[in-house]
Amino acid sequence: MTVREIIFKATQRLEEAGIPSARLDAEVLLAFLLRCDRLAFFKNPENAVGEEQGAAFDRLIERRTGGEPVAYITGRKNFWSFALDVHAGVLIPRPDTEVIVEEALAVLRQESWSNPRILDIGTGSGAIALALACEVPGAAVTATDISKTALETAQKNAAALKLDRVVFLRGDLFEPVKGRFDLIVSNPPYIGADEYESLPAGVKNFEPEEALRAGQTGLEFYEKLIYQAHGYLAENGWLLLEIGARQKQEVRAIFEAHKDFYEHIDVREDYAGLPRVVKGRRR
Repeated sequence: MTVREIIFKATQRLEEAGIPSARLDAEVLLAFLLRCDRLAFFKNPENAVGEEQGAAFDRLIERRTGGEPVAYITGRKNFWSFALDVHAGVLIPRPDTEVIVEEALAVLRQESWSNPRILDIGTGSGAIALALACEVPGAAVTATDISKTALETAQKNAAALKLDRVVFLRGDLFEPVKGRFDLIVSNPPYIGADEYESLPAGVKNFEPEEALRAGQTGLEFYEKLIYQAHGYLAENGWLLLEIGARQKQEVRAIFEAHKDFYEHIDVREDYAGLPRVVKGRRR
């Protein structure tokens, strides 16, 4: 079969299985298998795909029709300016999370700290911590997670990016942390019980529940983070939290309930116009 034919048939199978990004997924998986760039398919659509490669591709498509995320099949996910290793047991970084990196960099420019101390709570694959370490070479970055699997993955990603200066600590929220930080960032679990049950199967059946589900309301981690972070922020330090699209009012209200601790509370939208980051500065 040619590249054109095999992608066409794979796309049909994925569409029949209800995969919304069927064509893209087929191309990404074939490029992964053939170890080439997707651009090669457009340049050479009539190139032949061998029988062995075709059989291997069928197995990849079968996994995708079962709902397994493409990132888990390939073991890679692009984020910011690099690719991260990801696998079952580690949350797949979303493009929306790049907004908290952008906002963190804006805060760092505003404050003009020469060697800022940065803490990433619930680092997962290390996405936020490693993006900030890449962009701010003088920063002292610490990242925590309660999951051993996530921390091992984040450390592997740091080593691949030659960012061995990032410190990884295992523990619940601030439990393993000492000292104060100029900037604390977090993309915590924020999905409530009802919403979790209605998640797409590809998310609910494959990605780690503990990295997605916060509790009954979805606000549980925000309540803890906003209250506890004040004790770990340096003077004029900032707390930045990624939020769900419908949590703007609730999370802002939690900040406002601690007005003795925080000032300059504000919300940043993502590129779809949805609330994505809530921030506040320590008084």
